[in-house]
Amino acid sequence: MTTLSATIEGIGFWSEGLPDWDAACAFVRDGTLAADAPRRPAPQLLAPNERRRAPGTVAVALEVAQQACRAAGRDPATLPSVFASMHGELAITDYMCATLADQPATISPTRFHNSVHNAAAGYWTIGTGAMAPATAISAFHATFAQGLLEALVQLAAGEEAVLLVAYDGASTGPLANVSPSTGLLGAAMVLSRTEREGARRIQVMLADGMPTPPDGPLAMHARANAMAPMLPLFDSLAAGDPGAALDAGRNRLLRATLFDPESPHG
Repeated sequence: MTTLSATIEGIGFWSEGLPDWDAACAFVRDGTLAADAPRRPAPQLLAPNERRRAPGTVAVALEVAQQACRAAGRDPATLPSVFASMHGELAITDYMCATLADQPATISPTRFHNSVHNAAAGYWTIGTGAMAPATAISAFHATFAQGLLEALVQLAAGEEAVLLVAYDGASTGPLANVSPSTGLLGAAMVLSRTEREGARRIQVMLADGMPTPPDGPLAMHARANAMAPMLPLFDSLAAGDPGAALDAGRNRLLRATLFDPESPHG
């Protein structure tokens, strides 16, 4: 079967009590949450007034994307990007549905433009000045796996490096009963074709089957968020484990193997 691979040049992470990848790794090692962690990301890419107005999903997506680019030493403006979210911004979707039903003339144009699924990708490309392609993808519980596949396919098609960003926020109102999600969660990776000293590589392959229920520290910490299906991979990265199986759709797995190319067993 076809395999796809890449070097993981940089990682970004944000969830409640874990505002960056170093904090996430420490939590996996010893269960410690970061002291005085912010309740909400404050991405410096946005001007202060925009930072206050941006929905949580946009804030967390931009925060982890910036972290990953800094860790990779890459200029964000040069990278094609893949933004993966199961829901986009459900709180604004709920507001719009309620307003359209009760007082349609009062709907907020500012909130409306944040309701589209590619809002975070739009903020990112404008804020960084990126002219490279940006993709927004949603595939229910398989969203992260399909976003990872999309990024790896772009590398296989010739891109030198790709930014992958995955995120989701809380659902509210009637939508919370249909698609429950709580809190904010985001993670990002800069993936490249070229091996880099000290950087792990990832190799993936689709297979039949269903993933086992995750029980890693990160997976349990943020298990109620819609983007939790990505967390087995980040638990494995933080713990130095050899890989993880990700939900890739009905009766499909994405088997991800992590290895050090410098290792004799790599």
